[in-house]
Amino acid sequence: MTIDWRSKGFWQPDDALDPQRIAADRQGIFDGGFTWPLLVVHRVAIEANIATMAAYCRRHGFDFAPHAKTTMAPGLLEAQMAAGAWALTVATPNQALVLRRLGVGRVLIANEVLDPVVLRWLAAEGAAGWEVYIQVDSLAGVAAAASAVASSGAAADGVIRVLVELGHAGGRTGVRSLEELATVARAAAEAPGVELAGVAGYEGQLADQAGVDAFLERLVVGVARLRSAALLPDPPVVAAGGSAWFDRVAEKLAALRGEARLVLRSGATVTHDDGFYRERTPFVRVPEEGPLAAALEIWAQVISAPEPGLVIVGMGKRDAPFDEGLPVPREIRRADGTAGPATGLRVTKLNDHHTYLTGDDDDLVPGDLIGFGLSHPCTAFDKWRDIPVVDEERRVVDVLHTYF
Repeated sequence: MTIDWRSKGFWQPDDALDPQRIAADRQGIFDGGFTWPLLVVHRVAIEANIATMAAYCRRHGFDFAPHAKTTMAPGLLEAQMAAGAWALTVATPNQALVLRRLGVGRVLIANEVLDPVVLRWLAAEGAAGWEVYIQVDSLAGVAAAASAVASSGAAADGVIRVLVELGHAGGRTGVRSLEELATVARAAAEAPGVELAGVAGYEGQLADQAGVDAFLERLVVGVARLRSAALLPDPPVVAAGGSAWFDRVAEKLAALRGEARLVLRSGATVTHDDGFYRERTPFVRVPEEGPLAAALEIWAQVISAPEPGLVIVGMGKRDAPFDEGLPVPREIRRADGTAGPATGLRVTKLNDHHTYLTGDDDDLVPGDLIGFGLSHPCTAFDKWRDIPVVDEERRVVDVLHTYF
């Protein structure tokens, strides 16, 4: 990997640099080697967040399988594994392929996989020793897995490990009833070449604690029924948990502690944010268990002040997430290097490459820089190929590369 003209935010029109050279130079992001907009990740916040979630899982008897789709950045994924993560979770087969090539030994695909090409590859990789799990929520999913194993040419012990998924009304995937859960689980347990490894669920789309608790209690009942029917291994994997309700997952699935391998899959915790998760993190409810720190920051330049009360910044939807809240102005840096808080400023909308900013700071002029906090890290990393990691003085200490 090299940093060159293809790396947005790094100004390298002619030369190509090794990221290790950039990190060794400890260049500041305002020293001339970068341009705007520029996304950075704060090292201290990242390290603290990884340590916080590792300790949280240990205290509550959970294994951690953080969702890799948040960052798809090997540097961060390796740090999470080094901190004790049991596995990594992905959303798609392509993400699973990336992790396989990166050497990740255990992966959960948190979706049903029906593509026979992918399933045959999973069967062959499983026969070669890779520990990979997929989710199923239909008889069609079970049949597709079994057919792929039969036609894969894998060794006789080739197998596809599956977690039968429980969902909820109005949610995305997952069977909607415990009766369906039992039906799909039985089919998986009986299908040749398919290994029923456990149960999965996702509570993150539910709007309130009462709904989350009810769903998780139903998940516990479902696991108990499948165990009573002798359909699950001992111990089964039971996986759940987004980044908004993992405290409820820890409390409600505690009923299965000692009877199952409990797996938490929260992904956005690695960077946290200044919007969606700042308001919804479980550590708002249980502050003694946290906290998490916002690790993402994007710097952009004022490019126009066309009328009173309106400033246009050179950053847009191609650079910053906007699906779960707009960027949050945090700091102003003037052309002379002086800096101060961006109080009273507010983002009102984003175009592809423009941000509309209103507020009380009437002396903003073209050329000023504004540092923004972001909301929803899952749609931030995919917009950047290379991302500087900075220390507390905003000097570059590493460079992340993403695979999207």
